Amino acid sequence: MEISYYNLKIAIFSFAMIFVLGWAWRILNYVWFKPKKLEKQLRQQGFKGNSYKLLYEDMKEMKKMIEEATSKPINFSHDLIWPRINPFIHKTITNYGKNCFVWMGPKPAVLITEPKLIKEVLTKNYVYQKARGSPLLKLAISGLAEYEKDKWATHRRILNPAFHIDKLKHMLPAFKLTVNEMLNIWKEVVSKDGTEIDV
Repeated sequence: MEISYYNLKIAIFSFAMIFVLGWAWRILNYVWFKPKKLEKQLRQQGFKGNSYKLLYEDMKEMKKMIEEATSKPINFSHDLIWPRINPFIHKTITNYGKNCFVWMGPKPAVLITEPKLIKEVLTKNYVYQKARGSPLLKLAISGLAEYEKDKWATHRRILNPAFHIDKLKHMLPAFKLTVNEMLNIWKEVVSKDGTEIDV
């Protein structure tokens, strides 16, 4: 039995259409359906945040707010530097509370500022996995902040004794001496010039 040229064209066209539709579905799922599902799950867990907008809307707003903040001079009359460094995150936490989320493209980033929850996330590294960044970012960042699971636990055990309360108590006199020296230098500078010091 011979396959006709027409039937061959139909078969190739059908396979091409199935391939294109498959990729179209994957892209649509990545940029719309999956983020909307994640948003719904986060809201059910009690997190608040901006609604998902197609792809990079939060990041555009973040960039715009940072440019706007850095274009103005810093007000030294108060010690709130956070709105200057990352105004978008500051605005999000102010609007939605201590536990909220922002969109980094089609993926949400959960912001947690309550110490009890931060401790839980940092100690249960098997449950809370770190987001996978780009390979270039991996080259730039290494150490405890980047490690996962057993490697993280090993390095944390190595570092823990250095931060034990008894060891820190022995370091208090050195901290006090250093702080007093710096304060005396600042007092001299202020008494001579009478100007503010940018700390």
